[in-house]
Order: sequence, then structure tokens, then C-alpha cells
Amino acid sequence: MSSSFPGPTAKRATILDVAAAAGVSRQTVTRAMNDMPGIKQETRERVQELARELGYTPSRYAKGLVQGARTSVGLAIPDLTNPYFPAFASSVVEMATLRGWNVVVDDFGHGSGSSLDAVERLSPQVDAVIGYLGPHAAEAQALLGRRPVVVLDEPSALTAGGISFDYPFAARLALERLAEIGRRRLAYLDAGPAWQLSARGAAVGRAADDLGIDLTVAHAEDSAEGARDAVGAMLAAYPGVDGLLVFNDLMAAGALKALAAGGRSVPGDCAVIGMDGIPLGMLLTPELTTLSLDLRDVGRAAVDLLDGLLTGALPPRSAGTHLTLRHELVIRASA
Repeated sequence: MSSSFPGPTAKRATILDVAAAAGVSRQTVTRAMNDMPGIKQETRERVQELARELGYTPSRYAKGLVQGARTSVGLAIPDLTNPYFPAFASSVVEMATLRGWNVVVDDFGHGSGSSLDAVERLSPQVDAVIGYLGPHAAEAQALLGRRPVVVLDEPSALTAGGISFDYPFAARLALERLAEIGRRRLAYLDAGPAWQLSARGAAVGRAADDLGIDLTVAHAEDSAEGARDAVGAMLAAYPGVDGLLVFNDLMAAGALKALAAGGRSVPGDCAVIGMDGIPLGMLLTPELTTLSLDLRDVGRAAVDLLDGLLTGALPPRSAGTHLTLRHELVIRASA
């Protein structure tokens, strides 16, 4: 079976590679890729198709740079207003800068389209992409051709590399903690529409079944405000809830607000556990117990993985190109 990925010594396709494959001059490739006059339409389409197959796109950076210019990496982020993503992005930038790489960030979560749109915007500028790309990860890899994509939190994506998280392990840690401190009427607040559990939510549901826990599940938009409103409604419908696991720490902040507004003490009346381990959790009252990721480790792992893919030390989709990281339960005052 043929592969669109390069071998260990392959490099990013150049304009000369496209010219050689098409049997035309470099000038003809330039005209074709920039929709300039002076060539036949048939030639233009053939050159553009070969460029797509080879993963070549004209780089705006390359026009003014001498040979040996620094590697440029695209970072596709869904929401920089969520404190998790700036912390992750900061780690990627730090680790990439240590290698002398440029990082170009695209925040696609505010009316600017999907993750695939972000990759399309980044494509002319970068040698590779790291990002939270969701269901568009495989399309993003196809768009970049031989240039590697490292996707976060999408374990089944057909990308050059990826980093996933062991949600079943995290879910069990949290539910066992709530049971250990005597909580019997547990609930989970998921992010997204009521008709679809997230990967985290599915893992929590399976862990609850395995532990024999009757779990109430509620849904909210991925925001503190959405969580506040959803938890308020949940408490009205299920006033006996005494333990709550929340999709992430930002939503957990909204959950604490709703519990306080409803006259419920935390952890006395209801214990609360978040997920992700962002610094916000230590600023809440009470301080938030959380399933924590070391985001510096996540960023380091993503950049290390990409380094291996770019140098050819790791062939795409080979052993070692898809990593699974685990959360740690950090116990604070809320549970």
C-alpha cells in the first residue's frame, strides 16, 4: 500500500520537486501556484495536483529568507479564552523556541471556522502542525501531505503522530476518590450537546458502570457560565447530589458558583472535582481538587514527537508516534 508520508530521510517538498515531477520549469510552477497568466490551464491543473500530492505549498516566509531558514510550526488552538489552551500553547512555544523554531498560532474557536480552516490558513507558512483538530485531523494531514501533523486528544486520527489521554484511568481516580470520602449520589457534568457524550464523558460512564455507581449526567456548553446554569438546573432536579465530577476546571468554577448560589457548601454538602489542573483551580474558594495534566510535559511531548517526525527518526504512524499520557489526582479542599 502506498503512503503519502515520507521515508526517514525525506524533507519538505520544494518547488524544484514539483517542477521535476511535472516536467516543467520552476517558473511554470510559480505561475501555476499563483494563478498567473502565461501557461495552459491543463498544465496549471496538473502542476497544482502534483503539488497537493507532494505536500508543497508556496511559503510566504520562504520568499524573503535565505537557505537554512528556521523550521516553522503551526499551532491550531480552539479557544484561547479557556486558560487550559494558553498554558498548553505557552509550553509548545517554549519547547519549540529552545530548538530555534518559529511558532505560528491560529485560534479558530471564535467564529473563524473549523480546525481545518485553521490548518488551511497555516499551511503556506509552516513545515508542520500541532493542534487540537478534532474530527478534521485526518483531513488536515491530507492537506499538508508529507508535512507531519501531531494531533492532540484524537486517538483514532490518521495523522503522522498524536498524543491522547487515558480518560478511563482519570475517571476511575475521580470516582474512587468521591466514594472514598463517603459520597453516594454522584453526578457528572459533560461539555457539549445532551445527545452526545464527549470522550471524557464516555469514559466516566464506563467507569461508573464498572464500579456499580448510579451516575447522574448533565450537559453544558464548555464555559463557566454554561456550567453554572446547568448545575443550577441539576440541583433543582436532583437535590441529593453530594459528589460532582466536571468536564474541566473552567466549568468546575461555574459549578462552584452554582452550588454557592444554591446555599450548598463545598465540600460539606457536595464535593467537586475538575479536570486539567490549570492554575485557576488554586484561586477558587475552596481550592479545586482536580485531575491534573502537567501541561509543560504535554507541550514537551508534542514538540519532541514532532522533532522526531521532522528529522526522520520517527517514521509517520510508526511505533512511538502516538503517545498516551495520564492525569494525576491533585487533592485540594473541594473534595
